[in-house]
Amino acid sequence: MILDFKDLSPNRIYHTLTQTVVPRPIAWVLSKSPHGTLNLAPFSYFTAISSDPAILMYAVGQKPTGEYKDSVVNVEKNNELVIHIADSELAHDVTQSAATLPNEASELDLLDLNLVEFSDFSLPRIEKAKVAFGCKLHKVVEMGELPMKLVFVEVTKAYIDDEIIQLDDKGRSKVDALKLDPLARLGGAEYANLKEVFKSARPQ
Repeated sequence: MILDFKDLSPNRIYHTLTQTVVPRPIAWVLSKSPHGTLNLAPFSYFTAISSDPAILMYAVGQKPTGEYKDSVVNVEKNNELVIHIADSELAHDVTQSAATLPNEASELDLLDLNLVEFSDFSLPRIEKAKVAFGCKLHKVVEMGELPMKLVFVEVTKAYIDDEIIQLDDKGRSKVDALKLDPLARLGGAEYANLKEVFKSARPQ
């Protein structure tokens, strides 16, 4: 099958990309509104961009009302957010946090999730998440006819559960990917977990 994207609707393109660019990591984004309401939402158009500076990027679309989702509106106003990497046991909470709610409502009120202080950071983190990044806004780029906003953020602080990290024989930090077991996004309503890790050496 050959697909010519100029002949496809945006919806068909979306489904094609999200079912073939897999698995995708999920940014579980916690932000705060100017009124103090905490928002939590998942985004799978998400990746690391650079390490110096430490930049992550996630893409945010619009609500059915045509407004941008809170996870970019809040960050543009407050400049701070926490991005969590959820494990597969948190799949239900991650999907439930994708619900469209009024601006003044918080997804956290619907979920059984504890928040804990994120040392020296203004926002809390989700206690059950094994990885969390405290971030400040770097840049927002709007693109496309829909449109969408690409949110570039700089990581200033990271939390990593002691149970999943250790030092390797070279004294470098090594995260055990199987213990992290990050939830991965596929197409439609499908997700995946991490069952196996293997190595394949790069050529010299």
